Amino acid sequence: MSLFHAVVWTDHQSAQVLQFDAEHVQAEKIKAHTHYTKQHGSAVRSEHEFFGDVCTALDGVGEVLVTGSSTATADFRHYADKHRPQTAARIVGYEVVDHPSDKQLVALARKYFLKHDRMTGTAKLD
Repeated sequence: MSLFHAVVWTDHQSAQVLQFDAEHVQAEKIKAHTHYTKQHGSAVRSEHEFFGDVCTALDGVGEVLVTGSSTATADFRHYADKHRPQTAARIVGYEVVDHPSDKQLVALARKYFLKHDRMTGTAKLD
């Protein structure tokens, strides 16, 4: 089931992707692939795989809010802009937040999207 809005909370080890509408919330947890190699840049490759998995989880979602630490959101933004421009185009905002519960995260996202949709004139009744 793909819904119109999603909110992502991420750090560098895991992400919580919550797709939602007025009545439903669908949650997906994504964990980083941690495999140590001696090769230079293996941490970068692991981060790219992880952020790629997050982007794949967002396929089909109309609007996305990305949340997390300032470092994690900045790194995700850089990855999406450079490697997944189709996903980056659907990200409408980045917010720095600590570790909210799923309910707090959905409440934050609903409030954010309501304000965003009103500003852009694309308010949806979902």
